[in-house]
Amino acid sequence: MKLPRVSINYRVLIPLVVLFLVLTLIFPRTAKFSYDYRKGSPWSHETLLAQFDFPILKTDEQIREEKSRSKSVVIPYYRYRQDIVDNCRKAAEGIDMGRYSYLRPLIVASMDGIYSNGVVPDEGVKLDGHSDPSGAVLYIQKDKRAGKKPVSEVFKESEAKNRLLSDIAAKYPRINADSVLRSAGIYDFIVPNLEYDPKTTELVRSESSNQVSTTQGFVSAGQLIVSEGEIVTAEIAQMLDSYKVEYENSMGYGGPRILFWLGNAFIAFALVLLFFLMIYFLNRRLFMDHRKFWYLIFIFIIASVLALIINKFAPRCLYMVPFTLTALYLEAFFKNKVIFPICCVSFLPLLVFAENGVVLFVMFLLASIVAVFTFRFFNQGWQQFIMSGIVFVSILVTYFGFRMIDMVNDDPYMAVLYMFIGSMLIVAGYPLIYLFERMFNLVSSSRLRELCDTNNKLLRELEHKAPGTFQHSLQVMNMCDAAARAIDANVLLVRAGALYHDIGKMKNPLCFIENESMSPKGVHYHEHLSPKESARAIIKHVSDGLELAAENRLPDVIQDFILTHHGTSNTSYFYNKYLNEGGDPNDVSDFFYKGRKPQTKEQIILMICDTLEAASRTLKDNSAATFSVFVENIVASKMKIGQFDQADISIKDLNTVKETLKAYLSQIYHERVVYPQRKNN
Repeated sequence: MKLPRVSINYRVLIPLVVLFLVLTLIFPRTAKFSYDYRKGSPWSHETLLAQFDFPILKTDEQIREEKSRSKSVVIPYYRYRQDIVDNCRKAAEGIDMGRYSYLRPLIVASMDGIYSNGVVPDEGVKLDGHSDPSGAVLYIQKDKRAGKKPVSEVFKESEAKNRLLSDIAAKYPRINADSVLRSAGIYDFIVPNLEYDPKTTELVRSESSNQVSTTQGFVSAGQLIVSEGEIVTAEIAQMLDSYKVEYENSMGYGGPRILFWLGNAFIAFALVLLFFLMIYFLNRRLFMDHRKFWYLIFIFIIASVLALIINKFAPRCLYMVPFTLTALYLEAFFKNKVIFPICCVSFLPLLVFAENGVVLFVMFLLASIVAVFTFRFFNQGWQQFIMSGIVFVSILVTYFGFRMIDMVNDDPYMAVLYMFIGSMLIVAGYPLIYLFERMFNLVSSSRLRELCDTNNKLLRELEHKAPGTFQHSLQVMNMCDAAARAIDANVLLVRAGALYHDIGKMKNPLCFIENESMSPKGVHYHEHLSPKESARAIIKHVSDGLELAAENRLPDVIQDFILTHHGTSNTSYFYNKYLNEGGDPNDVSDFFYKGRKPQTKEQIILMICDTLEAASRTLKDNSAATFSVFVENIVASKMKIGQFDQADISIKDLNTVKETLKAYLSQIYHERVVYPQRKNN
């Protein structure tokens, strides 16, 4: 059947205008460096001269190496313990040296000299695990000031004792100075007076690494940066990177502002037009489903705003933004043929305005494809972490692929960390789909999976109150599943619709023949009712079903199945009985359902399967030919009374559904072999 023409009315134009205005307002208002270059390739543009002075920025690798070097060069801090010096000096002055008391002034003077330089334990000055490397220095904090001193001038404890001995021996060579000092206990007064301060040492170490300069050199205005055709070496690429940063940060846009705004408007218009054409050629019926159309606009805006805001204030954090959620938010409501083109358009602002736009675009587009594919298998609870892990690996492979060909030059460690965080944010951000579901009154695939769970309260109630109807619904669901898969319809949606289409029967279950086993023996609900009364009771299950659906807050799309599964057809059994008994042909309104004709493939499938499942139980012959004629007659009767007039199903799809259901019925009602009875003896 031919698709209806889409009129471009205000309901389509207003969302597109909103999208255009948002994009125009959020697009960058500063100039973008327009030269493309790659290290190792020739410069394909005209000779470039610096328009202004700018510093040459160090690369991330250079800064990282310098910080590492600054951390490895340890200048330790020691506190000078004046109290230890005073105590030792006082003890030396008061010690009884007998006939060698004349040595006391020399001993005290020598100790003063030793302590003025400083004494440390015999393991030496702490220099990152190495002992006293040549040329090393340390800081000594004394009187609230820190002074630098070569490590070579500081005494170890044993060296200080030897120095004291040599001073005495040099002055009085004829005495046994070592014996005198040892017997008098003078060596006990030579102790470390420099105490290591690890807290200050670590603080200074951290500050020194943070104070590493980010620039190396300077380029003056008018200086040559690169000539036409010249190979872009690492040095030239570094100059170009620095020039680009300075240009985009301070140069701005030099032309008339109106032209700049017009440029942004043209780019926004191009993106909106591309977005419109994508939907027009993929599934133009989305223009008529205003909730889904607005949802697509919303997702496009969210992806674009996130990309441009993060790119402006923290461009390195773009790796951490879970753009892959764009695809998963679309996957909940749309088919793959809509998801990936819309993702491509949504990521275009990233491609156009981000510094590594090509890398980011390819990376997140690939991750989106991987996410949608893996989400089919890993969508429940903790399994989503498996999905996000697979997405992380795909992003990582793409990133290092571009890095190997020098298209990325950022810090790989931080980039990988950001990618990992972004992948985990997929799990954290996915539950927002339930908020969007409420905002736009849509039904996600996750919600449909929940509705298809036969353990939920409403279906358990149906099974308890109307077991025959419940079994009928299960059989219809399986038939709908097979038909929907055959024509690529929404399988989850039609399964949910099949489960709930007859819930109204639980209000009066005995009215329906499939539940007659619950009635007392010999009692038939319609036995004493007129055809009109019976028809009204039968038809009421539709309105009862809508009431129950509203009470249990079933989505509108499920309520549509309840409303359309009989369309505007009649209760043929009682209708024909009424006419056969001489009823007035002009007074037959009570025999017709007050529903709505099916409008989607899924609603058509349910109508056909519901009728086939009920009517197939009356067949006596289970041959394939019988089922073929049976299905053809049922579908033809529905078409004859105009039940398919408003549906978007094609003749090709309808024929596929018929053939699928013929095969399905043959499989269900196939004949079985009669088992022979064993003879006696």
